[in-house]
Amino acid sequence: MKQILQHMASGETNIVDVPVPRYDGPDLLIQSTISLISAGTERMLVEFGKANMLSKARQQPEKVKMVVEKIKTDGFFTTIDAVKSKLNQPLPLGYCNVGTVLEMGSDVNGISVGDRVVSNGSHAEVVCVPKHLCARIPENVSDEDASFTVLASIGLEGIRLATPALGEYFVVTGLGLIGLLTVQLLRIHGCKVLGIDFDEDKLDLARQFGAETVLAAQGETPIEAGLVFSKGRGVDGVIITAATKSSEPVSQAARMCRKRGRIILVGMTGLELNRADFYEKELSFQVSCSYGPGRYDENYEELGQDYPFGFVRWTEQRNFEAVLDMMSEGQIDVKSLVSHRFEFEDAVSAYDVLSRNKKALGIILNYTNSDKKDVLSSCVVLADQPDLIPGRPVCGFIGAGNYSSRILIPAFAKNGATLDTIVSKRGVSASHHGMKNGFHQASTDETAIFNNDVINTVAIVTRHNTHAQYVIKALKHRKHVFVEKPLCLTLGELESIQNIYGSFTEKNMAPSLLMVGFNRRFSPLITKMKALLTTVNQPKAFIMTMNAGSIPSSSWVQDEKVGGGRIIGEACHYIDLMRYLVGFEITSIQARKMGNDPAIEITEDKASITLGFSDGSFGTIHYLANGGKTFPKERIEVFAGNGVLQLDNFRILRGFGWPKFKKIKLFRQEKGQDACVASFLRSIEMGEAAPITFEEIIEVSRVSIQVAQQVRNQK
Repeated sequence: MKQILQHMASGETNIVDVPVPRYDGPDLLIQSTISLISAGTERMLVEFGKANMLSKARQQPEKVKMVVEKIKTDGFFTTIDAVKSKLNQPLPLGYCNVGTVLEMGSDVNGISVGDRVVSNGSHAEVVCVPKHLCARIPENVSDEDASFTVLASIGLEGIRLATPALGEYFVVTGLGLIGLLTVQLLRIHGCKVLGIDFDEDKLDLARQFGAETVLAAQGETPIEAGLVFSKGRGVDGVIITAATKSSEPVSQAARMCRKRGRIILVGMTGLELNRADFYEKELSFQVSCSYGPGRYDENYEELGQDYPFGFVRWTEQRNFEAVLDMMSEGQIDVKSLVSHRFEFEDAVSAYDVLSRNKKALGIILNYTNSDKKDVLSSCVVLADQPDLIPGRPVCGFIGAGNYSSRILIPAFAKNGATLDTIVSKRGVSASHHGMKNGFHQASTDETAIFNNDVINTVAIVTRHNTHAQYVIKALKHRKHVFVEKPLCLTLGELESIQNIYGSFTEKNMAPSLLMVGFNRRFSPLITKMKALLTTVNQPKAFIMTMNAGSIPSSSWVQDEKVGGGRIIGEACHYIDLMRYLVGFEITSIQARKMGNDPAIEITEDKASITLGFSDGSFGTIHYLANGGKTFPKERIEVFAGNGVLQLDNFRILRGFGWPKFKKIKLFRQEKGQDACVASFLRSIEMGEAAPITFEEIIEVSRVSIQVAQQVRNQK
C-alpha cells in the first residue's frame, strides 16, 4: 500500500510503498476512501521539516537544552548521531481519515466489517486504528463531510471545557478549520460569537455561520470590539484556535473577558502571561487536549479500556459520535470549508498548495484508485535480493525502532551481514529503514523471516515481553539469534528457552547460536579493564553506578508484563558486566530498593544490588533513576591489588595506584555495540562458539529476574 510521509531532516513530502499494518485485538484495519489535510497542523510540520537546523533549534529551545545536557555526559559526536537519527525518522502525516472496515481484532464490538468509519488514521491507503479512535458514520453523512469529524472534535472538546451557556458571548480567535468549526458549534450551543482573524475570506465564512467578526489586519482593536460585542460587560469566554508564537492572543483574551471569564487554548500560542490581567478578574485559563478524555492514555487508546460512561460522559470517541450526529442532523456545514480536492496519488501537489497558498482551508484527498488486493500485501520488495555468499549470515530484523535503526542495523551491515527482511508492526519504520540500509524487503509479518529458508540469523529488537516467544520460534526454525536484552521476563520463559536449546543436544544436533546484546562487555575500555584485572589473582570489589534518569510510570518499560521493569530491562547490563569482569559464577544476591514514599511513584528503579561470586569477589550495583543529568550516566570502580580502576561513561578509564597504567581517554563514547555484533557474526561465519556462552547468558538472565523479584517483594 501507499502512505504519505514527511521527512523532518530533508523536508521532503513523499508517497512511499509500505506493507499493510498489523492489527491486534482492539484494532480495526480500514481501507481509506477520503482523508482531510489539517491545514494548520500539517502546514506547520511541513514548514518545520523544510527549515534548516538553526531554525529547527530556535523553534524547539527545550530540545536544545536536552541536547546540551547530553553532550556534557555522552560527548559531542554521540549526541549528534542521536539527533540526526531522530530527525531521520519519517513522520506519517494526517489524522482525519474516513474509510471502510476491512478486518478487525477480536476485542472490537459495535462495528462490523464493511462499515464506514471515521478515525484519526493517517494519509494512507490502509490504516490500523484502535477502536476508541473510530466511530461509525451515519448513512446520510457523506465520506467527505465525515472527514471533518476529528477537527470538529478538537473544537468541541475546547467548548466542553469552556462550559458555554445559552445566550453567552464567546470569542473565537483564529479562524482556520478548527476555528470555523468551533464558531458553528458555539452557535449550536446558543451562544453569540465574535470571530477574530487576519484573513477577510475566513471572516466571510464566519459571518455565514452566524458570527460577528473583527479584521485584525486592518487595525481593528479586538479588545474594544469584544467590549462592544458584549455590550460593555466583557465576553463570557474566549476560545483560542490560532497558531502563533506570540502571547498576544492570550493577553487580548484576558482583557476582553468579564470578571471570572473563561479562556481555553485549543491552538498554540506563546504563554508569557501578565498576572494582573488574570488576577483582578479571577479568570480561568485552561489548555485543551486534542479530541477529549482518553487522548494519550495508552490504556484507553491502545488497550481499548473505556472510561465508565457515568463518570466520563464525553471521551474522544463519544465526541466523534456527537459531531457525526450533528452532521447527520444538518447542524454543521463543512462543504463551505473545502477549498481543494486531489486524488491521493497527487498528494505531493496538495502539499505544495498547502505550503504556497496560505488561504487554503480544507484539502481533500480521494482514494478512488486504491484496489483492495494491491493494498493488503504484508510485504514490500525494496531492492533486488543480493547474491548469497556461503557461510555469511543472512539476517532478518524484527523491530525497526530507534535503537535498531540507529545502532544495530548499521552494525550488522558494517560487519558483513546480508540484510534480507525487516519487520515492524505498522510497516512505516520497516519500509524506511529497510530502504535506507539495503534490505531486500519490508514486512509487518514475522513469518516472512521465520519461514524464509534463505535467512539463517534473526535479530530481535522488539518490546521485552515478545523476546522469549521470538527466541523460541527462531531456535525451532534452526536460526541463529541475536536478541537485544533482556532475554526474557520470567523464570518460566527462561526454562522454556533452556528446554528448546537442550532438546538439540539430546538429539546430538548442534544448536543455533544464541546471543544477548550485552554490549558493554565488548567496549574497548572494558576490554582493557579486563586485561588489567587478570594480573590480580585475588578477590576484587566493584562499585557500579548507573545514573539511569527518570522514566514515567506510564512507559511500557515500567510495565511489569510488557517491559519487565528497569532492573530486568536495563540493570541486567551491569549484572552481566560484573559477571564478565569477575569471571566466576554468581553465588549470592542481595537487593534493596528505596523505601515507599507518597512522593515517589516508582521505587524499584532506585535500588542497590550486591552480588557475591565463587572466587570471593563481590560488587554493588547502584541503579538509580533519581539523579541529575549533569552527573556521568555510568561509572564503574574496581578495587583490587592495592589499586583502583575507574571508568566514566565509557569514555575515560583511569588507574589510581595501578602499576604502569594511568589513563585512557576516547574521542567519543564507546559502549561496544559494534564489537558485540561483529563478534556474533564472526562466530556464525567461522562456525565457532557464541561470544557469550549459553550457560552464562542463562545465569545472568536468571539473576536479573531474581533481583527484580526480590526488589518487588520488599515493602
